[in-house]
Amino acid sequence: MKKIVIILSSIIVIIFVVLMIFLFNTNSKNKDIEDIKEKETEEVKHNDNEFSKYSYYKMENLQRYKSYKTNNPDLSVDDVITRVNLNLDKTVYTDTMPSSNLNTNYLLVNKFNYLDNNYIPNNLELLDNSYAKSGIYLVKEAKDNLEKLINEAKNDNMNIRVVSAYRSYSYQENLYNNYVKNDGVSLADTYSARPGYSEHQTGLVVDVTRAFDDFNNFENTEEYNWMMKNAADYGFILRYPKDKESITTYSFEAWHYRYVGIDLAKKIKASNLTFDEYYVRYLESDNN
Repeated sequence: MKKIVIILSSIIVIIFVVLMIFLFNTNSKNKDIEDIKEKETEEVKHNDNEFSKYSYYKMENLQRYKSYKTNNPDLSVDDVITRVNLNLDKTVYTDTMPSSNLNTNYLLVNKFNYLDNNYIPNNLELLDNSYAKSGIYLVKEAKDNLEKLINEAKNDNMNIRVVSAYRSYSYQENLYNNYVKNDGVSLADTYSARPGYSEHQTGLVVDVTRAFDDFNNFENTEEYNWMMKNAADYGFILRYPKDKESITTYSFEAWHYRYVGIDLAKKIKASNLTFDEYYVRYLESDNN
């Protein structure tokens, strides 16, 4: 009899343990299901809004989009998304990050994306003195297409000369510090990049002028009109256009051209967007 009681007790204990395990697993599954549903509901909530229909929408930026839209009611939704994705809702030179796509034509450098002080682009080549100041370098692909551009310009009686191209971190540091001494930080930041944040360090940029003329006068020359019409055919875009200062955070520079490759240059020109805008809308997800 005693053995039977022990056996029955053991059976009861086993049944109890099994039942508890079953209930625990059931509750855990129900909790997991509830968590999944809650997450899905939250995602729907985040994605079911006026911003989410754009391919460059980022769910993590939703509250920033809303705040920026409230503060800038005249901007379109796609412009709000673009500017927030560029961090233009923040103070320049804050929340910065290293530039990606190094040594490519897609490399984005601005006041939120920087290059290390030891970054030197691959394939730098010396520009010929016939069309550039001495000692100026440019990435080979950009140099090859620049020479084609300059030769074609000569055929049209245009005389374009390069006055600046690749700049090292230390060169830009000295240049920027001199500007700050003369004009102060606030004004210097409107026309000069801080070291590490200069596109010139990419080796993909040229500053040009009409030969033996001041580059500040370039906007008033036929050479400028020619560049605006033809530069994209050789892979170059005007990097800091007029009336786009709120996007580029730089004053208009008629002389500053960035090499991005022929196909991309034509697309950017046709879009009427700056490189910054085009990058966050169409290039960022493809090239990161």
